[in-house]
Amino acid sequence: MRGHVILLTMVLLLSPGCTYFDDYVEETTSEDNTETDALLGCTDPDAENYNSDATEDDGSCDYSDPEPEPEPVLGCTDSEAMNYNSNATQDDGSCEYMETIPCNGLVILCHRTYDQVTFPETHNSYSTHEDNIYYPASNHRTGFQAQWNAGMRAFMLDTHYLTTADQSVSNVRFCHGDSDRGFSPCTYGAVDPWAWLNKLESEINSEERDIVTLLIENYVEPDHLKEIFDDVGLSEMMYVHQMNSEWPTLIEMINMNKRLVVFWEQSSDSQHPYFHDFLTHSWTTNYADDDTSSMNCDKLRGDVNQPVFHMNNWLKNQAGLSDPNRASEANDVDFMVERAIECVELHGKRPTFIAVDWWEEGDVVEAAERVNLMELDSD
Repeated sequence: MRGHVILLTMVLLLSPGCTYFDDYVEETTSEDNTETDALLGCTDPDAENYNSDATEDDGSCDYSDPEPEPEPVLGCTDSEAMNYNSNATQDDGSCEYMETIPCNGLVILCHRTYDQVTFPETHNSYSTHEDNIYYPASNHRTGFQAQWNAGMRAFMLDTHYLTTADQSVSNVRFCHGDSDRGFSPCTYGAVDPWAWLNKLESEINSEERDIVTLLIENYVEPDHLKEIFDDVGLSEMMYVHQMNSEWPTLIEMINMNKRLVVFWEQSSDSQHPYFHDFLTHSWTTNYADDDTSSMNCDKLRGDVNQPVFHMNNWLKNQAGLSDPNRASEANDVDFMVERAIECVELHGKRPTFIAVDWWEEGDVVEAAERVNLMELDSD
């Protein structure tokens, strides 16, 4: 009976007009065609060649290398700092901040280079009544301590041997004059350099924010002069300046503990680079003028292209000696400031030193301060 049913079914399916089998075949074929017509391509939207129309990933996705991180811009990123760099993306520890403690009496001088500061200076600083050197051989009444306490931070010195017969280091003295006359100028009076420089060393160490300058008219052996500086403990403080390089700021010199600058009036010596040749590292105006109207800011000696210079500001009398009677005229504050302004107009910068005789007359310290407080483009 079951066999008859199967046979009947097959007959019906194969009979003309029956479409069930045809539909089944067509549907199956259609599905097969759909699968073979899939659109191949990259289906990853993160890929460079992503194909939104692709229905099947074909492994062709291309991924570009990620862009490298930009190099950091190093600099000071603190907007409160003097050297803040708005373009910097990474702080490099270079931030500099305005000092709050004065350098050489004024905070604004801390960030000014050495050559842009005006220092009050005494000419023949040791040649004083207090040091038992009297007129006509003297240039001041009071000695080192009074000068320092008043604010002097630059000193002109002269070194000779006490006698021409004994030119040993122990015979070095501060005295002024011509040693070509057959006898030592120390005959007129002399000062012990160890005692004088010991006082200076003590004061420099007590005033750690001050820069000091010496200009030495030297007539002794360089080794002898250096030995004296060694003996009193000043050698380690001496700053060495490279010719034609920019001078450091006062705070940079203070931080280096190189707070003493020494010039001498003789050629440079490679064995003693801390003694700077005055005439190549700086220049000077005329000195010992006949009257104040003759004073100007023209170069007398040295290299006028150097930024460091001395504005010599003392008068001589008819005998050619330093004139104490007209010191108040030469050392008048307004006069010195006006003369310094003439130097600024002529050379584009302040005088580095205002050097005077008879410092007790007038006030060279106040004049230097007023010159330092002037605002210049070079600052």
